[in-house]
Amino acid sequence: MARYLVTSALPYINGIKHLGNLVGSMLPADVYSRYLRERGHEVLYICATDEHGTPAELAAQEAGLPVEEFCRQQYEAQKAVYEGFLLQFDHFGRSSSVANRELTQHFARRLTDNGFIAERVVKQVYSVADGRFLPDRYVIGTCPHCGYEAARGDQCENCTRLLDPTELINPRSAISGSTDLEVRDSHHLFFEQSELANELREWITTREGWPVLTTSIALKWLNEGLEDRGITRDLSWGVPVDRPGFEGKVFYVWFDAPIEYIGATREWAELDPEHRDWRSWWFDARDVHYTQFMAKDNIPFHTIMFPGMELGTREPWKMADYIKGVNWLNYYGGKFSTSRKYGIFTDAALEILPADYWRYFLIANMPESDDVSFTWELLAAQCNKDLADTLGNLVNRVLSFSTKRFGPNVPDGGLPGPAEAALGEQIAELVAEYEGHLEAIQFRKAAHALRSAWSAANAYLDTKAPWTAIKTDPDEAALTLRTAMNLIRLFAPLSRPLIPQTAAKLDAAFGEREIPWPTEGEVRALDALKSGAAFTVPPVLFRKITEEDVVGWRERFGAPADEV
Repeated sequence: MARYLVTSALPYINGIKHLGNLVGSMLPADVYSRYLRERGHEVLYICATDEHGTPAELAAQEAGLPVEEFCRQQYEAQKAVYEGFLLQFDHFGRSSSVANRELTQHFARRLTDNGFIAERVVKQVYSVADGRFLPDRYVIGTCPHCGYEAARGDQCENCTRLLDPTELINPRSAISGSTDLEVRDSHHLFFEQSELANELREWITTREGWPVLTTSIALKWLNEGLEDRGITRDLSWGVPVDRPGFEGKVFYVWFDAPIEYIGATREWAELDPEHRDWRSWWFDARDVHYTQFMAKDNIPFHTIMFPGMELGTREPWKMADYIKGVNWLNYYGGKFSTSRKYGIFTDAALEILPADYWRYFLIANMPESDDVSFTWELLAAQCNKDLADTLGNLVNRVLSFSTKRFGPNVPDGGLPGPAEAALGEQIAELVAEYEGHLEAIQFRKAAHALRSAWSAANAYLDTKAPWTAIKTDPDEAALTLRTAMNLIRLFAPLSRPLIPQTAAKLDAAFGEREIPWPTEGEVRALDALKSGAAFTVPPVLFRKITEEDVVGWRERFGAPADEV
């Protein structure tokens, strides 16, 4: 039986992440991991903070802290936010760990031994005003390919092309804004990934069922011709280059960051070395199915650079079996940005609404096929309709009415008829559809199927109208309520991957710690909950978002005037 390794792109350490980061990698990876666990699979979900590079150094300097202490504090802050969103990492590590340092240096040695790393003298941008070499991302200018005027020297955010800072038009320092820049010689190491182009193409083209977004970006890079990539930087914070003559240099953050997937797994294993073996997940791990989650700007590094590094070691490292690339979540049509503090950040999101609102809304609107624009109006409309009116109202009216008329136990009476049989068939089809979409990693479709099951339960209740039947046929009313309670009980495990807080409340309503995932027979029969079983009425599951809420949030977080 396959074991499932799941990783989400590492969130960078320079501050709390925005909702776009969450929906682009960590949240879908969590939903998928939760679903696999519900189905009884062995799952290892790994993530970590990406801590190296100039942005961390500069942010620490701005905060007046040593970079190590700054990263420690930011790690704890991010970890707390992700716990608030109920993300169930098996381990949330740090790329500054000893494990990652040792593994990164090992990869570099193997690549060197196999002829895929070369030493070159390069022209590098030096800022006279700042008195330092500028790392690629701290040179800003106009992209020579698409004309975007705020392109970074490592990659254009607009067209996703990798860049060299010397290619930028009208370059300036991102630190001081100075245009007093010089190009000086510096010795650096290069990963000659161009030598692996044919192997990478064969690997990518033999993957089955990958998203078009993922394969199209990967093949675009290959078709345009791979360029070798500089993998060292003139910095003090990072994984040291253990090579004579390169003292004072560190590895490029995008060289060591993906290796931290392995490093974090080793960190996890070292917490319980008697029972955990990190190598079994990564080294010659033929029984492991490995899925990666990331936003589209990270796809080149995960389809080209990291697999190229793995191939180049000539060691049997586990490579991705499926890469879920995700488009961007925008804010009223504009891009979320951590560096520009534009959009909704995850800590603030939890201040205004519980996690399940966000989890459901983001998965139901996940930007899988195209970019999606967030608006407060859309959030309010969908959460009110789907969560408050459809699921929440179903639970409240069934359990409250039954308590009032029959007491705190599941009512007895009545025999299932054609309506219940048809309902069981309908729900079974929707559950099979839901499961199929989750297994295929199609989240919007999965959310739609789950919502359809909630709606089918409401339609059954409205048709049978137990509040009317109670007056003339109490047994029929009891049957309807008992069937509806079985649906609610069913929705606890089915909803758990998306809205775990709510699922726990439904579990508790029926006195269970965690209702197991239903079998197909249980779904069709809708009779797992027997008459006489005790239940309680939970507090209102979802309060409605008001127009006043929307107005207040627009004022607090900002929204373009033309969207008013």
